[in-house]
Amino acid sequence: MSRLVIVSNRVGPLKDTGKAGGLAVALVDVLRETGGLWFGWSGEVTEAGTFSELKRERRGNVELATIDVSPADNDEFYAGYANRTLWPMLHYRLDVAEFSPLFEAGYHRVNERFAARLRPLVGESDRIWVHDYHFLPLGARLRELGVSGPIGFFLHIPWPPTEILSALPRHRDLVRAMLAYDLIGLQTERDRRHFVDYLREEAGGHELPDGRWEAWGHTVRVEAFPIGIDTEGYRGFVATPEARREIQRLDRHLRGRAQIVGVDRIDYSKGIPHRFRAFERLLEDQPELRGRVSLLQISPPSRGEVFAYAEIRRELEHLAGSVNGRYADIDWTPIRFMTRGFPRRALAGIYARSRVGLVTSLRDGMNLVAKEYVAAQEPEDPGVLVLSRFAGAAEAMSEAMIVNPYAADETAAALQAALQMPLDERRARHGALYARLVQADARWWANAFLDRLAA
Repeated sequence: MSRLVIVSNRVGPLKDTGKAGGLAVALVDVLRETGGLWFGWSGEVTEAGTFSELKRERRGNVELATIDVSPADNDEFYAGYANRTLWPMLHYRLDVAEFSPLFEAGYHRVNERFAARLRPLVGESDRIWVHDYHFLPLGARLRELGVSGPIGFFLHIPWPPTEILSALPRHRDLVRAMLAYDLIGLQTERDRRHFVDYLREEAGGHELPDGRWEAWGHTVRVEAFPIGIDTEGYRGFVATPEARREIQRLDRHLRGRAQIVGVDRIDYSKGIPHRFRAFERLLEDQPELRGRVSLLQISPPSRGEVFAYAEIRRELEHLAGSVNGRYADIDWTPIRFMTRGFPRRALAGIYARSRVGLVTSLRDGMNLVAKEYVAAQEPEDPGVLVLSRFAGAAEAMSEAMIVNPYAADETAAALQAALQMPLDERRARHGALYARLVQADARWWANAFLDRLAA
């Protein structure tokens, strides 16, 4: 019987601990249906690296198999090419991308090693589903090792226009390697257009009558599969003790005041400084809101070893301090900036008590925070989602208040409108958004991709 083999940089866990991301939970659920293997990095950095002993964990018919990486692999593959070259470039940030031959060599070395370690675990009838920018060339390496079965790839972050991607040294070699996949999935129709435009412009590719694309002697299907969340499951989190505890804490703290919430990793793609400036503009333009509304920004740090992330954290601390110094009162702090994470159940309670969910991404593959915020709202008295037009989620969440995060006045005006929105309009917007999230949830996303791969 055909197994599903999932490959991603980080894997698991096999049970929902409340800290696992919604995507991890969804992939485990899909694996359980037919049985399968999830292969990736153990999270450990050791001298043995990719030659380390294979770590295996089984729960029912699902197995995790992981290997370590070496210090050089971690520096060159993960912190280097993946997060200092590909991540900024795919988020349209050529100004902070680093193009290092050392990083590039490490990236391809690790992909070759992962393919070599995975190959003995793959059966002839297995379907392989590779995830994200860490493993763009992995399919090609697996084909070289004799894997002939279906291999699909899904990119969780944006795919940029050709004029941006073409700045990457040896970009043609990287995209040519991706054509070893049978199916390439992207988050949005915009990303799909960018990818096929690249095939047309750089590879002389053309579309076949069946919808596949032919380029460089390969055929591949390229489609958009917008990722969802476990909508009803996340809604259920609001009733858990962890969520109720946060709701009670916020009730005591807010005392009837409105709260705007943002939840993002500290990352230049998330537009958090733009968010702080828009909130400051709201307080400037609407003095009657001073003391009546606050912004809670939850930003667990990420990739602290990358200089750009340390810089943005310093900028955020400066901006928050400036706004608070200017507007705070004895019993009111305008911006509460927290650089630690919360379990998903606790976040559900925080979302539920926030009148506005604010997402100001400058570029985002999808942004599941926007969807989780909607899922956590009370249908009878829901909050309002203010969403950047540059987040992939905006493509299918038109009932949110869509804003340009670069325009502080526009975002501030949307925040004011959201805070003053009548109940019937809030219910109508939320109802439409929630119904669509239930229909296109994480299970739908995974099944849609795998059905297409099987076809």
